[in-house]
Amino acid sequence: MERKIVDKLNYWKKSKNRKPLIINGARQVGKTYISLLFGKLNYKNYVYFNFERSSELIELFSKTLDTDRILDGLRTLSGEKISKKDTLIIFDEIQVCPRALTSLKYFCEDNNEYHIIAAGSLLGVAINRGEYSFPVGKVEILTLYSLDFEEFLWALDKRNIAESIREHFKNNEEFFMHDIAMELFNTYLLVGGMPRVIKEYVEMKDFNVVASLQKDICDAYIADMSKYTSPNETMKIMRTYESIPNQLAKENKKFQYKIIKSGARASEYEVPLNWLKASGIINICTKVSEGKLPLIAYCDTPSFKIYMSDTGLLSYKSNILPNYIFSKDERFNGFKGSLIENYVCSALVNNDFTPYYWEDNGKNELDFLIQDKEGKIIPIEVKSSTNIRSRSLMTFMKRYSPEYAIRISMKNFGYDNEIQSVPLYATFCIDKNI
Repeated sequence: MERKIVDKLNYWKKSKNRKPLIINGARQVGKTYISLLFGKLNYKNYVYFNFERSSELIELFSKTLDTDRILDGLRTLSGEKISKKDTLIIFDEIQVCPRALTSLKYFCEDNNEYHIIAAGSLLGVAINRGEYSFPVGKVEILTLYSLDFEEFLWALDKRNIAESIREHFKNNEEFFMHDIAMELFNTYLLVGGMPRVIKEYVEMKDFNVVASLQKDICDAYIADMSKYTSPNETMKIMRTYESIPNQLAKENKKFQYKIIKSGARASEYEVPLNWLKASGIINICTKVSEGKLPLIAYCDTPSFKIYMSDTGLLSYKSNILPNYIFSKDERFNGFKGSLIENYVCSALVNNDFTPYYWEDNGKNELDFLIQDKEGKIIPIEVKSSTNIRSRSLMTFMKRYSPEYAIRISMKNFGYDNEIQSVPLYATFCIDKNI
């Protein structure tokens, strides 16, 4: 399954100032798979070590942080030759062994000619809880997300459609395969971007199988919640996680603690929210009071929205059935809008944007604000239909005069009142270079 992160891995491999690489990300987004595939295709050999499965491996790091001795031990454990430049060393579930993470500092300083990739599903959680001596400045970090819609098209062997979407986005020309692309997009809303789910969908085209696999992933997330927290904190994390569909179903999608539990307070749920974000399960979109540079300076931190990082999992948790997505039943329009907002947020995060939303004293609300590579603010309005009337974007544009504005909707490419129309399926084209 082809992934965009491979380009970044190739750049890392060729870098003269290469450091050990950490691939972070939620469980089951493909960290292990992509590491093994990269090792197979780009090195004479690779050696794989999983800290969850080997007590001998943990014992090796408990005895020494001398990298030469560690390398001797790794050769013994693997029975493989480990050489500079020609071997990729893969450490999986590194969060299980704090000293292994610390050792990356010494590999960087003393043996940086060895190529090392470390991966961890709950690494962000463990680091945030202060249980690690993190090798700041001695490692590179990449985050792997679930597949975006473009990667989904690649997996469906529809690269030609993905390429055409990019070309029409670039030229802002109506896409002649618009209806077909929208049908595929609706499928993506249900299937999402988890590699295992996509693989089974490609082979079987059965949404019941899709839902079963999504249930397994959600259950695995719940099982993870007890690994680094007390029973009391685990219950709070689960309540927060289970509240996400209800949070998004509201007309005002600002996160409300009372939705979790009557009488709940912000101070009680700071840790659960941080856990879900650090584990890669959710994305947080914070309110800004002004559309001015830099956006972070105008954050209203207590006001935020949360979205699930994978829209397919949100569909599963919300019990969205295929006939809801593919029909034109207006009774579903309300929550479909929430589902599409979730999708757009994920697409923006996957493209390395930090998304914000703007609110004007409760009178106007704009779905997303982002900053491009030059720091310019780009307002984004999201519509789940062809009805694109909205005063919020126009109000924002009159007040702040942005150079560029985007409306994402079911409409084809084009311009409308100096606003670029981007079809829902083309959101992946919005990157730092626009």
